[in-house]
Amino acid sequence: MTDTTVVAERPTPGEPRPYTFPTFDRVALGNGLGVIAVDLPGRELVSASLVLPAGAVDEPDAEAGVTSLMARALAEGTKHHDAIELVEATERLGASLHAEAGWDALSVSVDVPVERLDAALDLAGEVLAEPVFPPNEVERLREERLNDLLQARADPRRRAEEAFIDTIYDRASPYRRPSGGTRDTVVRLDAAACAAELGRRFEPSRMTLVLGGDFEGVDVLGLANAHFGAWTASPTSELPGPITSRSALEGRRQRLVRIDHRPGSVQTEIRIGHVGLPRRIDDFHALSVMSAILGGLFDSRLNRRLREEKGYTYGASAGFDLRRAAGPFAARTAVNTDVTVPAVLDTLAVLEGMGAGDVTDAELRAARDFLIGVFPLRFETPPAVVGAIGGLVVHGLPFDELRRYRPAISAVTADDVVAAARAHVRPNDAAIVLVGDADAFLPALEAADLGEIVVDREPLPGDAASG
Repeated sequence: MTDTTVVAERPTPGEPRPYTFPTFDRVALGNGLGVIAVDLPGRELVSASLVLPAGAVDEPDAEAGVTSLMARALAEGTKHHDAIELVEATERLGASLHAEAGWDALSVSVDVPVERLDAALDLAGEVLAEPVFPPNEVERLREERLNDLLQARADPRRRAEEAFIDTIYDRASPYRRPSGGTRDTVVRLDAAACAAELGRRFEPSRMTLVLGGDFEGVDVLGLANAHFGAWTASPTSELPGPITSRSALEGRRQRLVRIDHRPGSVQTEIRIGHVGLPRRIDDFHALSVMSAILGGLFDSRLNRRLREEKGYTYGASAGFDLRRAAGPFAARTAVNTDVTVPAVLDTLAVLEGMGAGDVTDAELRAARDFLIGVFPLRFETPPAVVGAIGGLVVHGLPFDELRRYRPAISAVTADDVVAAARAHVRPNDAAIVLVGDADAFLPALEAADLGEIVVDREPLPGDAASG
């Protein structure tokens, strides 16, 4: 017999399970290189990461993309191993070794069984301190990036992202372009540029080795000193300068609508936003809860309006990209061409309503419970713990930041959420960037009177119009 019992009430979330982020401290070697070791009992697969707070935002503007290219090329050969030998040496240890760079930092990381940590640190140090940047490998990686940029021209989502940041940031800001550089800059990069960029950044006193795992019986500080204690600064090293994150819309006090025209497109990619905030802000926790309510949850205001109520889209989101300097704030979605303007108007209405002071108890509880509940899930593995601590180092945050997170989120009130929205979400100063068939929705957009409209009708590569 089939049980046809209907549950009268939906299940409700339970109490968040107890969790406290592990304590740690930073110890400096004689050359200033910091060491942070977090003991995670029972985790015999350990993670170690050399973190340097210098990323794409710090590179010369004329060489935009060199940090990303340099990071990818680090493991393509060293003074002691070529690329294949390096892979083989890593595999013999049962380890994974990788280097990466973003806007804010460069890192070389290794995950390895704890009994082979010594040898793995040797390889990680070799990759960062003794790369040779083989010209043929750098050229291959550069061509991959150039091909990626070409493909981006045919991808509406990427075109929307690139047009959006190019619209909101001042010409002097590195944030106005992708972290991987543009075709005009990448095409000029080579092995010498990669070596020069590493030389500018190689300063042990600015580096931190972060390790996580079960270190019972392991002299972590001794290993760090043996492998990295003799490092010295590169003769060409220099401190990163100030970061320009000025808005191109500053003082405009009206919206700018930019359209990337794609004739015949059945959908429009929509981005609405402005220059946002850096990570180091006093109201970070209130901002986190506000962002979840606005566009971070499936049941967020933006997704509920555009997807559930209006049926315009499969999904919509909004949030802040918090960097060392002010990253972008954006609302994002894609809709059918015929509802482009209604979707824009509804998105603006949601953004404007966020600071109206009507945050409900249900919204507040859902956002706080979600952020508190998922927090422990983010740190179930050593690499995740190490990555989170690396983020604190990069942004210069207090080392108790992660231990304070859950109580601080719990303490956020509806008034705090409204205050954060009023201070940081500025729909009246936002740029509206649309990638789609401008001819199909331009008359309705002009009638909506949302601000100055600029239409970019650049043809796609290979179009007959571009010949």
